[in-house]
Amino acid sequence: MRMRLEYVESERAREGWRDALGAAVFGTDPLGAPIPPEVPHLAVHMPVLAGPVRWIERWRTDEPPHYSRAGAVRLACAGALAFGALSAEEPHEPPAGVSGLEAATEWAYGQIQAALAASGCRHLVRIWNYLPRINTYTGGLERYQQFNGARRRALLLSGRLIRGPVPAASALGCGRGPLSIYFLAARAAPRFIENPRQVSAYHYPRQYGPQAPIFSRATLLEAAQGARLFISGTSSIVGHRTLHAGDPAAQTRETLTNIEALLAQAPPFTLESLTYKIYVRHAADLPRVQREVDAALGPRPRRVYLQAEVCRADLAVEIEATGGCGEP
Repeated sequence: MRMRLEYVESERAREGWRDALGAAVFGTDPLGAPIPPEVPHLAVHMPVLAGPVRWIERWRTDEPPHYSRAGAVRLACAGALAFGALSAEEPHEPPAGVSGLEAATEWAYGQIQAALAASGCRHLVRIWNYLPRINTYTGGLERYQQFNGARRRALLLSGRLIRGPVPAASALGCGRGPLSIYFLAARAAPRFIENPRQVSAYHYPRQYGPQAPIFSRATLLEAAQGARLFISGTSSIVGHRTLHAGDPAAQTRETLTNIEALLAQAPPFTLESLTYKIYVRHAADLPRVQREVDAALGPRPRRVYLQAEVCRADLAVEIEATGGCGEP
């Protein structure tokens, strides 16, 4: 089965939903996009930079998907793949000892585990997490650190691994709204790829929080129709330290060097063969980031730019990429 990733302007997305696995809508007004209600999707309040008012990220297949619900998760299954999406509001009165974000995260990841079992696609391949105020401190912990701890507890409770063969992932700060998560899963396990230039995220020292983040740097899903590569959110980190703080251009170059290091382990993918989603912390930095990206990639690869808070306050840029999903 083939899978295609495409970015469509909201106003031009009336067609192409019969074979849609799922979608995410990005923009300052992401609600009201023309998406059939049965298709798993969610809205992320995240400004689009250098593009339309709203981008729809749409995943399509060449097999008709089957749509269903598993608890709070809206699911689409086609062949050996599944796409799921859910949102989790933070309770105003969370259980004692946890924040509202922690309660929402534990609940959401519990729902995801149940949905994976229901779909028959038990292997998480790629997961996207969007939460507001990711760098804000409450109760002595940054909200990203709270999210990491709650995710870890939920995965352990469900019997999932928290290091080694864990999915590719991103966690970004959005403007407002609930915790929003969407994911791709498969019947077969992907290959999990780490970056020789970086400490694995799940081995980060405690200076970045009581619990380390849980993701692989990339996953490679091999199939008869070809391999699909999913590169996690990648930034200007070498070893475990941020480099080039205060210099968005240098951080962009370092980030692309990190992506190249991953591609060396996943031939035949190249920088020019991927589709990119590029998160920029400050809109004023966009021209500098674009110049570096254009110099490295040339005109061909598809790329979209979004304004988002990155998981570390000293990071100005984060880039994720996908290969083998129908890019031109």
